[in-house]
Amino acid sequence: MLLYLLAFIGGVLTIVSPCILPVLPFVFARADQPFRRSGLPMLVGMAATFAGVAALATAAGSWIGRANQYGRYVAIVIFAVMGLALLFPGIAELLSRPFVRLGGKVTQQGDAPPSIGKSLLLGVSTGLLWAPCAGPILGLILTGAAVEGASTRSATLLLAFALGAAASLALALLAGKKVFALMKRSLGAEEWIRRALGVAVLLGVVAIASGWDTGLLTRVSLASTSSVEQKLVDRFRPASSRSANDAVMASSSASGAVLAKVALDNEGKMPSLNGAISWLNSSPLTTEQLRGKVVLVDFWTYSCINCLRSIPYVEAWAEKYKNDGLVVIGVHTPEFAFEKDPSNVAKAVEDLKITYPIALDSNYAIWKAFKNEYWPAHYFIDANGTIRFHHFGEGNYDESEQVIQQLLKEKNANLNVTGYVQVKGAGAEATADLHDVQSPETYVGYERQQNYASPQEISDDMPAHYSLSPRLNVNQWGLEGNWNVGGEHASLESAPGAVVFRFHARDLHLVLGPGKDGKPIRFRILFDGGAPLDDHGVDVDTNGEGVVKSYRLYQLIRQKGKVEDRTFEIQFLDPGVQIFAFTFG
Repeated sequence: MLLYLLAFIGGVLTIVSPCILPVLPFVFARADQPFRRSGLPMLVGMAATFAGVAALATAAGSWIGRANQYGRYVAIVIFAVMGLALLFPGIAELLSRPFVRLGGKVTQQGDAPPSIGKSLLLGVSTGLLWAPCAGPILGLILTGAAVEGASTRSATLLLAFALGAAASLALALLAGKKVFALMKRSLGAEEWIRRALGVAVLLGVVAIASGWDTGLLTRVSLASTSSVEQKLVDRFRPASSRSANDAVMASSSASGAVLAKVALDNEGKMPSLNGAISWLNSSPLTTEQLRGKVVLVDFWTYSCINCLRSIPYVEAWAEKYKNDGLVVIGVHTPEFAFEKDPSNVAKAVEDLKITYPIALDSNYAIWKAFKNEYWPAHYFIDANGTIRFHHFGEGNYDESEQVIQQLLKEKNANLNVTGYVQVKGAGAEATADLHDVQSPETYVGYERQQNYASPQEISDDMPAHYSLSPRLNVNQWGLEGNWNVGGEHASLESAPGAVVFRFHARDLHLVLGPGKDGKPIRFRILFDGGAPLDDHGVDVDTNGEGVVKSYRLYQLIRQKGKVEDRTFEIQFLDPGVQIFAFTFG
């Protein structure tokens, strides 16, 4: 229930988000109409359409995205005609084209009472055009929907978010109605108000048609409601670690400090591990075999940067307490399709030098049994098989180790375990500089794509030529060359090809793969137009040259100096490479 309330509050907060600006004129253009027959049906139509399209997008594949785009084109035409009719009242009578007649009707010219059906039509059109800024709350909802797939729960959460937005707009509309009524009493003001609304509607149409609602205004929103939303997320739900935003990362307590005793709870019995398709570093383990042991279950996936940064701690705990009754189990639940391949996971486990048992949860069976939603997620189970504590995200490592010690002492009161492990990760496993991370995790595939800024629209699941925008703002990115953009990744059809990202963070990582044939892919990176030199990551040299040999996360930039807005470019010299997501640290 708390999550539904959180979703509703997130929707309410959109009223102060810049991304609501383009659709506000569409709503306030109805301020002089009766609310029950005009404003209310419009807002209901808007909320239902947004929630329905967003929910279908998690299950229906690329066709719903294309259908929605065509719907947006129709909606843009409707509102363009509506704006012209408001600006020039005689235009609806002079022109007789179908869309113009439709636009004239929906503006409710004349003294005819407003129609609920026409208001619903405007609401549906608004719902097709509305692109809310993806702050922490909406990001949490969409991430869960993408991972779980289509479900009543994800659809209801999206509807709760949309209803929250509709509720705040309803209050604004009622307030605007009173202001409109007061201004109408002024001699000659009504006609000027109508024309001003017409100009505002046309400006909204231009903003949406130009992509400002998903580009410029999305970036402005980073400084508006995100901090408030994240505080709510942290209060109602533990923070998701999948975002690279520093606000959603748990910070680690000072290593070596003496912590107060952590309050432990009864969170239910440990679910079965029988859903694993196979195991690494161990034969299959069961809950019965683990009875009498303190167990740490770590949900992770090997391309997740937050997981990689927490693994050195998990490995250190497994080593330190293995003779005291602790069993660590890593549950590898994939985010991308290539992470379902057992050989890819086995190589990652070997490269990361993980020694504890790994359950391959490629079908999400264990994930669902634990009702988990995050990478990484740590569940702490006592010797009786009861979950006593959990922690989502990276950080707070001393607190987690304190929980391990408390559970071990519950099992054996005479056990003397003190102090905390000292870990210094290297490469991608190094602790992030969270104070300077201002770029979010960004997916390249169209299913979760954001801040794309090449001039050409994405052609879903088909080869197309793309070019770079002459100027990118922070957190915008673009493609250059012949790419085939799929739901979760983009593939380079022919060389050369490039990707450019304007970012603000110390580290830049990119999840890459060599393509279907597995041949190595040569690449070169540019950092503000030149070689990275001392700012290169572990997977490139000082000249910026590297090779994609396997599916994994590649660290490409690790800045040594002051962190500022920078332009990153990666140029691929061979075809076939697959790019999945950017992450930052």
